[in-house]
Amino acid sequence: MTDVLDAFALVALMLDEPAAAEVEALLRRGDAAMTTTNLGEAMDQLHRVHGVALEELRTQLTPVIGEAVQIVEPSEALIWRAVELRARHYRRRKSELSLADCVALAAAKRGDRLATADPPLARATVAEGIELVSLASAAGKLPLD
Repeated sequence: MTDVLDAFALVALMLDEPAAAEVEALLRRGDAAMTTTNLGEAMDQLHRVHGVALEELRTQLTPVIGEAVQIVEPSEALIWRAVELRARHYRRRKSELSLADCVALAAAKRGDRLATADPPLARATVAEGIELVSLASAAGKLPLD
């Protein structure tokens, strides 16, 4: 079983948010994975939104990515699956599921788990029969509460 992490999981870890300890525990299990799409989204959020300098980001992320997280390069088939998932689950104003979220969901197979704090992604994960690891948001709220 693989624990697929969305961008939020890495952001929570790096910013020591409420879900940081749980993300750290997932990483210690040794079977965490993240797509390059979600890694890029996390890096963008950390730098652009939270002001983490790029050099600091490289220094902090390199050991995590190199040792604790398997990086998944999305194949064409995975991207097609992500597009199908978005078409099935995206609803403007009701379920604003991003394409990056759908890439994470597409990377999770039956028997895997997907770790997120994002409510639309959490609902889509459950609807697709993938086990959900509910992470607390920065405000401490779980995604399906």
